[in-house]
Amino acid sequence: MTSLVGKIGSMALIRKEDNDIDYNTIARLASELKPGMIWISSGATEIGRVDYLRRHQRSLEEFEEDAAEAKTDYAAQGQAILMQNYRQFIKPEYSVRQVLVEHQHFNDPEKREHIRRLLIRSSRQGAIPIVNYNDPVSDDENRKMELAHLRSRNAHIVECVDNDETAAVIAQLVEAKLLVILTSADGIYQDASDPATLVHSVTASDPDSLRAEIERLIKSCHGASRAGANGMSAKLRYALLPALSGTTVLIGNARYRLNDLIEDRAPHTRISLI
Repeated sequence: MTSLVGKIGSMALIRKEDNDIDYNTIARLASELKPGMIWISSGATEIGRVDYLRRHQRSLEEFEEDAAEAKTDYAAQGQAILMQNYRQFIKPEYSVRQVLVEHQHFNDPEKREHIRRLLIRSSRQGAIPIVNYNDPVSDDENRKMELAHLRSRNAHIVECVDNDETAAVIAQLVEAKLLVILTSADGIYQDASDPATLVHSVTASDPDSLRAEIERLIKSCHGASRAGANGMSAKLRYALLPALSGTTVLIGNARYRLNDLIEDRAPHTRISLI
């Protein structure tokens, strides 16, 4: 069993006030990663945007009519920078492996098993997989058509465009003990405007009760950290499936160390069956 699958969102890797990469967060996080962990990292598009703006003093949106193509170009530029930073700060005795995935890798049994074996092998080989959705080669219209075709044959499919879903799917795939989702908030709130309403745990003794608790919390979740993001309600929906499979899910702030979240020394929301 993999000890931990983790995921960090794009905006947790960016200092919005400076329009720059948050190198402190990447350095602190990367220094904690070790074999036996699988890390899903968003951020390529936002980092690519920041890097392009710094180098050219203009954004791609200023002369590209197609916003989807600008996102593709940013992601292609940012992916290399993202991996460079992880490699720089992960301990040198560990190998680092980039794994770029798309929806078809998880909707096809043979491809899904290929990914699973690659991820499992990494642990015993002293390597840390860094996983991200393969945005630079994913055309939105083609993806929609492919997903529609899959839905016509199968009621349950995996999209994986949202890395929260990718993390949840991988946690189930490798039977992870823990799934840690890092974001720019301390966890799930009953009222997002009131820090005192942080939900510290969502637990139940049976699957139906856990589903009911998650659905109740989803009704109080509104908003997202950036345009195009699905917000906390999506994180809860994606967290439910691995939690029902026996994985403990932690949703917490990227400003805290992983060990502090895991050892309950920092605020977070914990979701599990008991």
